[in-house]
Amino acid sequence: MKRQILKLDKIEELQSGIFRMTLEGDCSEINAPGQFVNIKVDGFYLRRPISIFDWDKEHVTLVFKVVGEGTKVMAEAQKGDCFDVLLPLGNGFCPEKGGEKPLLVGGGIGVPPLYGLAKELVAKGVTPQVVIGFNSEKEVILADDFKTLGIEPVITTVDGSVGVKGFVTDAMKTMDYDYVYTCGPEPMLKAVYDAAPDGQFSFEARMACGFGACMGCSCETKYGYKRICEDGPILYKEEIKW
Repeated sequence: MKRQILKLDKIEELQSGIFRMTLEGDCSEINAPGQFVNIKVDGFYLRRPISIFDWDKEHVTLVFKVVGEGTKVMAEAQKGDCFDVLLPLGNGFCPEKGGEKPLLVGGGIGVPPLYGLAKELVAKGVTPQVVIGFNSEKEVILADDFKTLGIEPVITTVDGSVGVKGFVTDAMKTMDYDYVYTCGPEPMLKAVYDAAPDGQFSFEARMACGFGACMGCSCETKYGYKRICEDGPILYKEEIKW
């Protein structure tokens, strides 16, 4: 982990209140899909943890939703503005464990880190299946980005406005896979946990420091308490206590 000053290169609104932001600077230590950054926002004490969508040695791209005043300030940033960023944080996904038939399942703002994972899997010669779930067509993001990797994502919406009507688990019933990577709200993760034979689960949690010092994001597992920021955010199905 390093503290870096990164400069805003570009920002765009993908859907109402959902933004994609690319920062430039030294990002060379990012080494796994599913890691995250912790961004200091002027005027706020606590940093904002944001998952990594994509990266190279000199850029990191984040996708975030405006949910409060801090992320609102981020969304209003202009090209050239600088951010104090801790990166990379978290353990990230392990692509090697997915086998030949991995399935990536994302819900809402949990979809972004799965793009980086899909990109890495494709680079290793494995094309995963992808299911992404939203409440409605107005919230769908990143479907075209997966298509650029040669992946046609299955979209589910609760209201049926686009794709499969229902939840991600409804689409999973028709798919042939043996391992799942997933990120999204906890009720979705629980449903995927019940449906999947094995996999890696990316958890969201409120956190302060982002690197394991404050213990504020600890959760109980089958093997004792773990910190979502340091020991996670990726937990394996075998250790999750539900």
